[in-house]
Amino acid sequence: MKKLTMLLLLGLFALSSTLYAQKKKSTGKSTGKKSTGNKPSDFKGTWGTKVEEALKALKIKGNTKHGAIIYEEICANCHQPEGHGDPAGNFPQLAGQHSTVVIKQIADIRAGNRDNPTMYPFANAIALQEQTDDLFDKPKTGAETLADVSAFIETLKISTKNAKGDGKDLAHGEKLYKANCVKCHGDHGEGKAKDYYPLIASQNYNYLMRQFKWIKAGKRRNANPDMIKQIKNFSERDMKAVLDYVSRQVK
Repeated sequence: MKKLTMLLLLGLFALSSTLYAQKKKSTGKSTGKKSTGNKPSDFKGTWGTKVEEALKALKIKGNTKHGAIIYEEICANCHQPEGHGDPAGNFPQLAGQHSTVVIKQIADIRAGNRDNPTMYPFANAIALQEQTDDLFDKPKTGAETLADVSAFIETLKISTKNAKGDGKDLAHGEKLYKANCVKCHGDHGEGKAKDYYPLIASQNYNYLMRQFKWIKAGKRRNANPDMIKQIKNFSERDMKAVLDYVSRQVK
């Protein structure tokens, strides 16, 4: 009965969240809170978060044992038990991702700074607490839940059997990567935890392509402003080549 009730709650929240996102997109306004958008001035430094819950979670040492329980209950169905995601690109590989990145992205979705209707029910603090309140002796805050699950995700082993591109233009991809991406994402796509730059090495090619196109088109509203400018003139060939190269990198 509880499972059925939870599914109904999640379904209702997904619908209301989708309408909320559509309203923000059409009006440029939030339903009560000022939207932070993706302007550099809205972030800590050039790339970060001002979402209070995320800032709290970043100060908490995550409990990986509790994180494993939360992950199995909430995340494993879509992102797979090992965190390897979906080769078709619907769900990213999370395994090994920096905890700071996971915290920031989930907090952005919760705060309405990133549109992701599939994630709304699972990222929502109230719905998440409903799903986890009987898993632990003491109820967890949203920040504690974020800290725990992100700490566990970081311990998962990255799969190098991820989906890749056709491998026909890797030299061009390498050249583009070294000229445009190394500064933020590192020599081999390892990212930078302290600056919220994600690990992209061995990420599924189709997911990389979808996100890259969304960022380029302005659909990914919490995208790094510097990246938006940097990839503005990338051609279709450029995108395919650099993302194929990235998908083959190993942390």
